[in-house]
Amino acid sequence: MSKTTNKFSPEVRDRAVRLVLENESQHGSRWQAVMSISAKIGCSAHTLNQWVKKADHHHLGRRLRGRHAQLSGQSL
Repeated sequence: MSKTTNKFSPEVRDRAVRLVLENESQHGSRWQAVMSISAKIGCSAHTLNQWVKKADHHHLGRRLRGRHAQLSGQSL
């Protein structure tokens, strides 16, 4: 059984993801933003990229649930 430890608090992860999303336009690509920010906070680029993907997936799910609720409330 593998045990993973969370070296970074949820607040640090959220901030790192936000920094990537807010600053990717200043870099050539999202991956370059991930590489730059991961080096600054001391995690691997792969790890930060996974956090960003998870946040994107979570955000998309929330948007879709909100859209479904809007459509369900409309009269047909």
